[in-house]
Amino acid sequence: MRTIFIFIFIMVMLLVGCSDVSVIEEQVQEDSSKLENQEGLYEEEVETPPDEPIIDEEKPSFIINVIDPNTEEIIASLSPIDLGFYTDYSSYQREIEELAKEIARGTESGEGYDQRMVLDKVHENEELVAGHPMILLKESELVDKILSVSPEGGDVELPLYITETGYDRNEYVSLDDVVIASYTTYFNASDVGRTHNINQSSEAISHVIVGMGDYFSFNTTVGPRTKETGYQEALEIVNGEFVLGIGGGICQTSSTLFNAVDQIKVSYAERHHHSREIGYVPKGRDATVSYGTLDFRFQNTTGFPFMITSSTTDNSITVEIRTSEKYANSQN
Repeated sequence: MRTIFIFIFIMVMLLVGCSDVSVIEEQVQEDSSKLENQEGLYEEEVETPPDEPIIDEEKPSFIINVIDPNTEEIIASLSPIDLGFYTDYSSYQREIEELAKEIARGTESGEGYDQRMVLDKVHENEELVAGHPMILLKESELVDKILSVSPEGGDVELPLYITETGYDRNEYVSLDDVVIASYTTYFNASDVGRTHNINQSSEAISHVIVGMGDYFSFNTTVGPRTKETGYQEALEIVNGEFVLGIGGGICQTSSTLFNAVDQIKVSYAERHHHSREIGYVPKGRDATVSYGTLDFRFQNTTGFPFMITSSTTDNSITVEIRTSEKYANSQN
């Protein structure tokens, strides 16, 4: 009996011990599971550092077309992604600014959209030859337009602004009626090349009509001074020295014009002095020009249109400013 009792007691103790081990194993497993869950939670809360940009390599591919509104022709196409819109915005903006500049002002291989006004002119038979308006492409506006559509792409029209001449073409004949300003300078007729150049440039500016608000450009009106355009070799001033050059003498035409228009209300956009004194106008009363670099330009701010006439004799050039009687009388 005692032996049976001892056997039963040992079996009970063994059962109790196994039960405690199971409980401990279950507790360990539960704690391990909680720890794994907590570690996963911590991993999910880790964020990308702010100094490391998140780059989506699957941005959509799209194109921006720059269109001429007059012809509806596509003159340029660009890919914002290829130009760095997402990776280097500052560089992208500079690329767009350079593109706008090239379209407006042109490059060595082609002309831009910007054009100075070519003024109307009356020929000897009193026929009016129309020039063309001033065309301006606003570069900053084009840049803003391209940047605004860069996230999605699309079409952008060139912001072209056209300024027509400021007078009624029906009254061009009457603009030759009254002389309101005049100036004459003299030259040595024995200098054949110089005399020829003065005569030719005088004819180029004569009977040109400057409307209200119009800009007159001597270089645009007279054009290039080359052998091909009829100009001859004569002395001209370069860096304070007299040297032979094609077109020498035309500065006397531009200076005579300046002294005539300076008697009425105009606003000067560009005017330059010679590098040394000249004899045909008083000191400081000159307007030197050089095609492609130095120009003489003014705006008609008189409030009425006028006509420039220019004529030569054997040794003089006279520039007159004329307008119709109604405009001349309104100034008195």
